[in-house]
Amino acid sequence: MTLTERPARRVHRAWWVAAVTMAALVAAAGFRSSTGALLVPLEEEFGWSRATTSGAVSLNLVVYGLCAPFAAALMERFGVRRVVAGALVLVAAGSGLTLVMTSPWQLWLLWGLAVGVGTGSLALVFGAIVANRWFVRHRGLVVGVFSAASSTGQLVFLPAIAALAAGPGWRWAAALVAAFALLLVPAVWALLRDSPAEVGTTAYGAAPVGPGAVGVVDPAVVAPVGAATLALRTLRDCSRSRTFWVLVATFWICGWSTNGLIGTHFIPAAHDHGMPETTSALLLALIGIFDIVGTVASGWLTDRVDSRYLLFGYYFFRGLSLLAVPWLLGPDVHPSLFLFILFYGLDWVATVPPTVALCRQHFGVERSGVVFGWVFASHMVGAGVAASFAGWIRTTQGDYLLAWLTAGGLCVAAAAACLTIPRRAPAAA
Repeated sequence: MTLTERPARRVHRAWWVAAVTMAALVAAAGFRSSTGALLVPLEEEFGWSRATTSGAVSLNLVVYGLCAPFAAALMERFGVRRVVAGALVLVAAGSGLTLVMTSPWQLWLLWGLAVGVGTGSLALVFGAIVANRWFVRHRGLVVGVFSAASSTGQLVFLPAIAALAAGPGWRWAAALVAAFALLLVPAVWALLRDSPAEVGTTAYGAAPVGPGAVGVVDPAVVAPVGAATLALRTLRDCSRSRTFWVLVATFWICGWSTNGLIGTHFIPAAHDHGMPETTSALLLALIGIFDIVGTVASGWLTDRVDSRYLLFGYYFFRGLSLLAVPWLLGPDVHPSLFLFILFYGLDWVATVPPTVALCRQHFGVERSGVVFGWVFASHMVGAGVAASFAGWIRTTQGDYLLAWLTAGGLCVAAAAACLTIPRRAPAAA
């Protein structure tokens, strides 16, 4: 056979599914990151306090997290494609209706509840399910790429949202979120599929055999129970494991130190030190750029290094960096602040790939999506508590000093806790 007669190699369907998953995760992260850039404009227009706006963000984060295990169970029961498309429509409705809100309860209902449920269904649990179903080879790397989508969302959306809020107004930023969410629905419906078995293939890197192949999780073989029942039953079973509670506690601290504190309060805190909001939004987006590198590298390392040791390093050095923040913020961007942005960016969600790997190793591929859903729920509950705590600290003490010191100390404690997780080979799960 000559070179011209050799058949062209087809791209495995898993990569198309990964591409549309990445787009949905980027969009969800962009929607989530918009809240920090809109706090000050909302307070200036409506006269709301920082405690009021932070409370709405806290509700958003808690709902976002608590939806994750139930969204994972819904994906197991009704299919990934249907749940993701419905979530995008809900985000579009919640963000679009903020254009006509006039009262704080409407902010809490739309930002806190509607957008929280929608983005919670598009959380990293969604990416973990897709990676576990569609990939055997490079699974850790794919989880790292999906985790980096949150940083990409910040990079793509946050500067634009901040510029719109500072220019024509925050309503233009909310409209951008709603429009982009609606535009994604047709792409998700056309390209996303629930499992390799649905299109007659196997997961990427799996042996081409029938049902039950390693790495292939077919929703058809999942017990036909309700989503809530599946989620609660998984929680009951896993709650007997000390490893589960260590993962829950450490990921709670992860959420506290990322989405809850930095994601929500970095722009207002920088504003307190005289830095323009557009500049601080660019710095937050820059964290996203470095996090793309750090999280993809973390996924690569997860395939090769003990996940417990990776988590120890991530939490320990994140804690040290947060302890230095109060003395780095100022009206200008100086080298030491840029160094923090670089270091913190590399570590932003690098914890996700090893945490997903530990869920899979200790609880099995079939249950790992829902298990990680509960672990991720603790992440966002921690974020919600941190958002309110930092807002309360700012309101009562006039600065964020205690908030930074608390987050740093918690991260050091999380690093120590990760070393208590027992070693367990993946084959033993």
